[in-house]
Amino acid sequence: MYGFHGRMLFIDLTQCEARIVPTPALAAEVFGGKGLATHLMLEHIPAGADALGPENRLIFAAGPFCGTRIWGGSRYGVFTKSPLTGGYCESYSGGAAPESVDAAGYDAVIVSGTAAVPTVLRIHPEGCDFLEAEDIWGMESFAAEDAVKQRFTLEKSEYGKPAALVIGPAGERGVRFAVINNDYWRCAGRTGAGTVMGSKRLKAVLFQGDRKRPLADTEGVAAYSKAFAAAGKDNPGVKAYKKFGTTMMVALMNTAGAFPTRYWEAGECEHWEKISGETYHNEHDITAHACRKCFMACGRMATISKGRHTGLKLEGPEYETIYVFGGLCMIDDMAEIAYLNDLCDQLGMDTITAGNLCAFAIEAVKRGKLEYDIDYGQVDAIAGLLREIAARTGTGALLADGIVPAAKTLGLEDLAVHVKGLEPPGYDPRALKGMGLAYAVSCRGACHLRSTFYKPELAGMIAPDAIEGKAKLFTDFEDRLTLFDTFILCRFYRDLYSWEKLIELMPYVFGQELTKDDLRRIASRVTDMTREFNLREGLGPETDTLPQKLLTEALPSGKRITPQEIEQLVADYYAERGWDASGRLQY
Repeated sequence: MYGFHGRMLFIDLTQCEARIVPTPALAAEVFGGKGLATHLMLEHIPAGADALGPENRLIFAAGPFCGTRIWGGSRYGVFTKSPLTGGYCESYSGGAAPESVDAAGYDAVIVSGTAAVPTVLRIHPEGCDFLEAEDIWGMESFAAEDAVKQRFTLEKSEYGKPAALVIGPAGERGVRFAVINNDYWRCAGRTGAGTVMGSKRLKAVLFQGDRKRPLADTEGVAAYSKAFAAAGKDNPGVKAYKKFGTTMMVALMNTAGAFPTRYWEAGECEHWEKISGETYHNEHDITAHACRKCFMACGRMATISKGRHTGLKLEGPEYETIYVFGGLCMIDDMAEIAYLNDLCDQLGMDTITAGNLCAFAIEAVKRGKLEYDIDYGQVDAIAGLLREIAARTGTGALLADGIVPAAKTLGLEDLAVHVKGLEPPGYDPRALKGMGLAYAVSCRGACHLRSTFYKPELAGMIAPDAIEGKAKLFTDFEDRLTLFDTFILCRFYRDLYSWEKLIELMPYVFGQELTKDDLRRIASRVTDMTREFNLREGLGPETDTLPQKLLTEALPSGKRITPQEIEQLVADYYAERGWDASGRLQY
């Protein structure tokens, strides 16, 4: 099969056994990546499995574009049953590591069981080595990554550089929104893949090798990519990302009245200019930084130039981290937001969930439901709470299992903002109603990346407050970006890889001439499989909605989304997907 290594690696941590098996023919029908991983989840994760039990599977996969000359393809995906939501978990990361993941030579690596002692897996073209790592267990993520590479890299001249995918203390201690780190600051971030890794006593996975995927037309891919870069480098969006990265979204969202502020009380933040991309770049030493095979360079390599954190180096923060700490938690200094970003990375926690929980805790204190010395804007108190969460001590133990059990314990379920147990990113659906649909129906909970539908709403392709016709356009966006996840292709190339450009690429990679209808059928099949997994795990149509707070409280601007509007959007989406009126698949 062109575009595939043609083999997968199954690993049993309990028995310390590994076996290489052929990649099923189905992979070519769904392009690998998310499509193949979802098939494997349905086949190998038992229905109702404990997400933190040995029967859950942790699946790593690079996509068919990784390791090639295709721009935006240096990414890997992690797939499992989420310990945070109980449903479908997918998360993706970039940097340099994905090319090492791919060079090991597998279309998917499937990990089951639980190791007897803290373990590092070393994966290479010949198979897998099980390496004891008790002295690395307990290390923060950056130190762990360094230690794994220094100790376990194979000295084989034909192999390229290794990549170490690691967890921090939060993953070890079962914090249900722990991340997997690579290249220090790159993270497979949401819904707790790092927690599953920790439950298996798996501190790190080191990938190394020299394998390349066979392509149908290598010279065709090279010519396509050369022309693609020549046309794309002058794209206004590319230039904007290269100049400011995702930090530019602060100004855009605040102007749109969709920048979540003070735990979802408002859509505009008075101090937004202090935490804007322009301010960050003016006050600190910031340079653009790219993943492999990327001319967009959206990453921000930063050195903090003033204040008590002078000299701190990191990549980031991204917009989502700025929104949670700068908006929801009301911190008005980018150096302090960068500090909290770095702290979460070292501890190995998702900043979106962690920041939402800190703001939720502040509101709980104000409502007399929680005793804790914390308030909006108090950086050190917020940092202390983050450390408690990672350690599962004090109030942190209450929050470490996520928003749903915390809200239930405190009697604040009406306040809690989440969908399926996952908190939304920084796009208030009361101002951008298409994002309300995105959050409601995303397979992993409140997520913007399955569709990035803020893009057409902000760009004027459809009015933000429109209801009629929105599900149809939304489904078109979702289908194309589902293909991005089967290819494991960077989201920020969405304006460059149009349907037409994807169609043009297919013969060079896979040797197939495909139409838009063909591609949409494949995307729909993958979406149906993710839906099947969630339905099987008990996440039915009753979870396809928004939290009560967002449906009953208008923003100060008067913008709102009503229960009737979200019901209509979801019903229209079901119809577009060909599901029945209750959101169930029809065969």
